[in-house]
Amino acid sequence: MNQVRIIAGAWRRQLIKFPDSVGLRPTPDRVRETLFNWLGQDLTGRACLDLFAGSGALGFEAASRGAARVVMVERDAKVMAALKENARRLKMPTTVEFVATDALKYAVSCKTPFDVVFADPPYRQGWLARLEPALDTLLTPDGAFYAEAEFPVETLGAWTSARQGQAGQVYFHLLHSVQQEQEETGVAA
Repeated sequence: MNQVRIIAGAWRRQLIKFPDSVGLRPTPDRVRETLFNWLGQDLTGRACLDLFAGSGALGFEAASRGAARVVMVERDAKVMAALKENARRLKMPTTVEFVATDALKYAVSCKTPFDVVFADPPYRQGWLARLEPALDTLLTPDGAFYAEAEFPVETLGAWTSARQGQAGQVYFHLLHSVQQEQEETGVAA
């Protein structure tokens, strides 16, 4: 079993254990720390979606930091079983939900928007481009879309990269709606 540590919040220093699975690469500690600095550390009251949950590092980190609701989507049964076992072992609240399905199917059928969506999909399969049409309904107007990719991402439809970084071969981005960016900078369309 592989493991990563939750880095902050109520479950700080607790281990998350996960099996080997093709394409599963947990977001490194340094990148998670940067991401949650960008988000403001405290996610109290926010609804978060971890679309390609994998190890659960992003979703469990959001729950640890007070998110009101965390939905973790994972299609691999073995990985999903590990996610549920981690939640049970850590005594995560019932505000953490697990959905065993394909990320794209969930994204296009989702009826309730989220404040923060995490997407760390398997590389070289075009997932971000396939998700792009669903972003406007998947996120609240002032929401944040976090994406990891093997290449830099400037825009995804009406969403633009507000923050970005690189760790080794991984590019990571925090995107906001173009409208939100214009409101924050005072630039009219």
